Amino acid sequence: MRAIIPTAGMGSRLRPFTHTVPKVLLQVADKPILGHILDKLIAIGVRHVTFVVGYLGDHIESYVQTFYPHLETAFVEQAEPRGLGHAIHLTAPTHRDCDEPILIILGDTIIDVDLDLLGQADTDLIGVCEVQNPSRFGVVELDGDNRISAMVEKPETPPSNLAIVGIYYLRQPAALYEALDANIREGRLTRGEIQLTDALQRMIEAGIPMCAFKVSGWHDCGKPESLLQTNHALLQQRFQTLSMDVLKHFPSVRFRPPVFVAPTAHLAESIIGPNVTIADGARVTQSIVQNSIINQGAQVENVILSNSIIGNDAQVREKALRLYVGDKSEVLFD
Repeated sequence: MRAIIPTAGMGSRLRPFTHTVPKVLLQVADKPILGHILDKLIAIGVRHVTFVVGYLGDHIESYVQTFYPHLETAFVEQAEPRGLGHAIHLTAPTHRDCDEPILIILGDTIIDVDLDLLGQADTDLIGVCEVQNPSRFGVVELDGDNRISAMVEKPETPPSNLAIVGIYYLRQPAALYEALDANIREGRLTRGEIQLTDALQRMIEAGIPMCAFKVSGWHDCGKPESLLQTNHALLQQRFQTLSMDVLKHFPSVRFRPPVFVAPTAHLAESIIGPNVTIADGARVTQSIVQNSIINQGAQVENVILSNSIIGNDAQVREKALRLYVGDKSEVLFD
């Protein structure tokens, strides 16, 4: 199985962080979003990954080559944002004639699913999840036994509440590229873009069977609040306890797990957690931090932080408050 990861999005909803860092390299828990995805792919035996890059694409290439040097990779540039279908079409020279299935997985989405199940499938598979606002997504309509009868991109009147979550297992790459070729030749656009959903619908109309598989853990990292929610979920899964080494290394710090602390971070006289990620080189002193991400090289001193993201090498400092608080008073900082 081969994989394609589109990573060309500018991440405008995550500014200012994405002014200098590609969205897929923002950290959640112990590594960037892209690292969580690649670890899952490698675990199921994927050895060839094609990345569709654009904005700050050199950062992505450098990250992959540094931390995943044994992975066979290709980097394809999407010079202008013309849609997900266009991004996948750019990978045709690498995958059109491939006799292996391909797995397309969006670079800003972390999904909790057993990917080993994909290799056992005898049809193409599209990952879906029940949502309350399906008109914001690509949506599938089922025709019994999880077989997909139709799919449509961001419909005004959704045929179901099953949103496409950004993971596609396709056993016939040539059929996908033929459908994309036809849509591009005909000028078929949805919301002004070449959509992957439209190509998949064309494949369904040509008689290629596709089934939906439901994903329970779907972590979209497209906005600051969802990035923090994803950080929370991953910490809850993997970092409920701290090692004795961490506890001994920071004797003046009180931890409230789940918490991830990178090996080169510096912490002193603080209360950390719950749901906090502190990246390499970050410094936190005399502070209370909860539900937050402190990125590489950031400095946090003498503050109370909650539901916050502090960017790389940023500095957050404050003088202590002096308060006279009377009986039965309440002081809140939000």
